[in-house]
Order: sequence, then structure tokens, then C-alpha cells
Amino acid sequence: MAKILFVVTGTDFWTLADGTKHPTGFWAEEAVAPYKAFKAAGYEVVVATPGGVVPTVDQGSLAPEFNGGEEGAAEVAAALDSFAELQHPIRVEDVDLDEYAAVFYPGGHGPMEDLAVNADSGRLLTLALASGKPLGVVCHAPAALLAATKEDGGNAFAGYRLTGFTNTEETQAGFADKAKWLLQDRLVEAGADFQEGEPWAPYVVVDRNLVTGQNPASSAPLAAELLKKLG
Repeated sequence: MAKILFVVTGTDFWTLADGTKHPTGFWAEEAVAPYKAFKAAGYEVVVATPGGVVPTVDQGSLAPEFNGGEEGAAEVAAALDSFAELQHPIRVEDVDLDEYAAVFYPGGHGPMEDLAVNADSGRLLTLALASGKPLGVVCHAPAALLAATKEDGGNAFAGYRLTGFTNTEETQAGFADKAKWLLQDRLVEAGADFQEGEPWAPYVVVDRNLVTGQNPASSAPLAAELLKKLG
């Protein structure tokens, strides 16, 4: 059975500009929707985190208002409970890319804290991009792309069309004026050709083997695009 690697944040906080540690982790829908799609298509899923720590779900992502009501929240919580691989992650440092058909990074504010500066994840992303294997990254997870540095010091994703959580969305979420930096700004500074869709609406950008999604609503469409690339 072919395997898909999920690289998930290992932190449970995001340090704001004033030094406050905002509780976070990975965003439930962004892990659950692709997980269900990949498993239904017959793939095995392996989770990797920095240091192999068991990842923390952002409790806010389980709230009814982010899941279309109580019923949706219950569905996401149940799906998360059945995502057993989250409890047995391997270390990002130990990943052998040859073992996987595709790589996927779910978001949440967590990647802004750890994956954005994680050299092992950065190397993995650079290898995945060069390999031609489908690489999916959604919402705040493109923060991890900032650590993908080439030998010449440039970013491996410079010149790629991509998307991620926008400044507009971060403002509407109430964090833009509290953050140390904004994802869209940093990706542009890194040389990416950042594409912006409507706030909170599904928006997926495909450039070569890179598939990026703007926000939580983009996670299921992104998974569908990855599966198309896997044939």
C-alpha cells in the first residue's frame, strides 16, 4: 500500500509580538479532511513531527462555529479520534522521502512557531519539491516553506505560484496586529508568487507538483488535487 506523509506541527503555542504564548497546534479540519480522502483512496498515512512528539490539536478548531454547527463539530471530533496515526508519529529528522508517494502539511498557527524555522522540515520540503512527488501545503502550513533554503541561500519555492492564509484573513481572525509577522508578507519576501482568493472560500493553487490551499475550507479540494496527481 502506497504511503502519504503528513508533516504536522509539534508545538502547542504560537508566540505573539508581545511575547504572549497563544495556545494552538494543528487545525482539525485541515488534517481530518485530507486524511479521510487519502484513506478512502487506499493510501496509508504516516505522521511526522519535529522530534516525534504527539501533535496537539488547536482546541479552537473543534468549536461548532468553525465546523458549521454542533453536528459538524461532532463529526470532526470523531474523525480526529479515528486518526490513530496522530498518536504514533515518527521524527521529521528520520523521514526517508523514497518511502512516500506524496507529502502533505496541514496548518493551524503551530507551523508559524516551529516548522517556519525547522531545518529538517525545510530540507524535506526542498527534496519533495525537486522529486516531482505531489506536495500539498494548506493554510498556515506554508510557513514551513520559509525554512526551505537552497545552497545559494535562496528559497526553494521562489518563483512558484502558491497561496496560504492571507493578510486579510489574519486581520479578520483578529491576529494580524498581534503577530510577529504575517505569512503572506514572508512568502512574498521569499520570492513566492503569492495568489490570493476570496477570504475563507476554498482556493487551491497548483504549480508543477506543488498544491497549496489558502484556508481550512481549501483542505478537501487540495486533497482532491493531490489524489488527481497521484493518478
